[in-house]
Amino acid sequence: MNIPFLDHWRKRPEPEPSPLVAAYDRDPEGVAELLAECELLRARVEAAGVELDDTPRSLEALDQLPPRWRDDPEELPWFGNDAGLYLGTVIVRTVPGARWQVWPNGGPVVVLESGREIPVVAYGLEWAMTGAPELSQVYAEAAER
Repeated sequence: MNIPFLDHWRKRPEPEPSPLVAAYDRDPEGVAELLAECELLRARVEAAGVELDDTPRSLEALDQLPPRWRDDPEELPWFGNDAGLYLGTVIVRTVPGARWQVWPNGGPVVVLESGREIPVVAYGLEWAMTGAPELSQVYAEAAER
């Protein structure tokens, strides 16, 4: 049985790639700098006296902060997103062979030299909401050889 409108209904259009994917393809270093900004995270932790200097030591300091960001449910996901991007930035800048990769849906991940992908944003969100896994622990696992 041939019903023409069903053919169109069954065909699902391919999702268009995120603008971040196109930007990453053109300028990976520029996108890496953009991902490293983490403005909300930097502003909140600076007020708590923690300096984010893109080192593993700063991840340990973040893990020790009282989770006051959980008091604002609207800010919590943005804070967690920034925490994940900061985690990724530290890994990319300090672990040899680590680099950013942007999935077609626009989600950034860190790819290690071994090919292992680390979903840093997911880890950052989980850390912001529950405190686990600790950011310094995720870094330590990524830095292992």
